[in-house]
Amino acid sequence: MSGFLAALPGAAAQGLIWGIMAIGVYITFRVLDVADLTVDGSMGTGGAMLVLCMTHGMNVYISMILAFCAGCIAGLATGIFHTKFGIPAILAGILTQLSLYSVNLRLLGNKANQPISARNYHLLFSLGEVPKTLIIGALFVVVVVCVLYWFFGTELGFGLRATGNNEAMSRANGINTDTNKVIGLVLSNGIVALSGAMLTQFQGYADVNMGRGAIVIGLAAVIIGEVLFGKIFKNFALKLVAVAIGGVIYYVVITLVLRLGLNPNDLKLFIALVVAIFLGVPYWKNKIASKTVKVKEVKE
Repeated sequence: MSGFLAALPGAAAQGLIWGIMAIGVYITFRVLDVADLTVDGSMGTGGAMLVLCMTHGMNVYISMILAFCAGCIAGLATGIFHTKFGIPAILAGILTQLSLYSVNLRLLGNKANQPISARNYHLLFSLGEVPKTLIIGALFVVVVVCVLYWFFGTELGFGLRATGNNEAMSRANGINTDTNKVIGLVLSNGIVALSGAMLTQFQGYADVNMGRGAIVIGLAAVIIGEVLFGKIFKNFALKLVAVAIGGVIYYVVITLVLRLGLNPNDLKLFIALVVAIFLGVPYWKNKIASKTVKVKEVKE
């Protein structure tokens, strides 16, 4: 248990970074109601772009902005595939994700991974500065949530939310749903890439496979946040905060499970089962509620 307590701050710091990624997933999964698998590639793109920029002499702030822009371009590609080519969203995301593997390799100089040490570059934080990572990670979460809360309160933001709620009705009211989908995908993948740039700094390297399975982790954080805080956090901004907290809880639980002796080779299986259970909770709640209503109607 002492080992788990010692690892807790690091797990929380990493959870905050992945929580930002989960906020990006939330935009497509909940707001747009689109299944986007681009994030498995765009997260690695953010990390690769950061390494490319910093190794060519750019400072960390410009590098992170360019990483965000690279993620936006990835989301734009998925949006174009989906809206202009008529490809289903899930398949469009897979196509972009597949192409990003080659792009990420190019950005990393045709290497599978590329180190970026805090000793050689001025980074915002690193694995050896966990308290600093916690503070900066929390600040990033606050900034991202505030910006998104403002954005989704604008006319364009309301249009995006309307598109996700009822696409046919939105189109009938003159809303360009295709444009809104593209904007949502661009914004989502930009945030995911930003998270990838942060994760690269924290772990000290970028890897071409660093985003593999990111969509599952993002969904886990979203579902955990909704299940635990859904009844408490009704405001849109608080829902985004709940998603970020879900990311922290996810990594704390994973750390605990590994400390209890789970074979790391079985971790992906465990994650898939956890996500499946949490995704099934709302369905079974509705199922039980409908059966209860039917029983009451029969008794009456």
